[in-house]
Amino acid sequence: MRPWNPRDDERGSASLEFIVAGLILLVPIVYLVLALGAVQNAALGAEATARFVARTIASGDEAAATVVRDSVAAGYGLDPASLAIRVECVPAGAHCPAAGATVLVTVSDTVSLPFMPDLFGLADATAIPVDATGTYRVERLTE
Repeated sequence: MRPWNPRDDERGSASLEFIVAGLILLVPIVYLVLALGAVQNAALGAEATARFVARTIASGDEAAATVVRDSVAAGYGLDPASLAIRVECVPAGAHCPAAGATVLVTVSDTVSLPFMPDLFGLADATAIPVDATGTYRVERLTE
């Protein structure tokens, strides 16, 4: 075994290896955290929007449902115009919401991954769909 000599040719290579290995491991982990954060934010926003819209419709205020949708979605940083909202009543009746029925609101959105270029439709191909459903039972005294 050779004694350590401070004049060896490999001085400083450990720090270079640490930086390169750190970048190779750190960059994908940071991107994963950003992507999962964007998906989680959209999932929470869609769930909150579905829940509050269902509650508003069940209370009998149809005009305020769009205001609630816009304010809740904007609070989570979502574009209200890009949300697809489907409203159903169970059991299906002529008048929705009817007393005793359950209002089902489904909100669908797509999340684009961060830093994904719009080149060749890559942003659309890697978009992640997010769906959420909110239910609320209509009180018998609302009619």
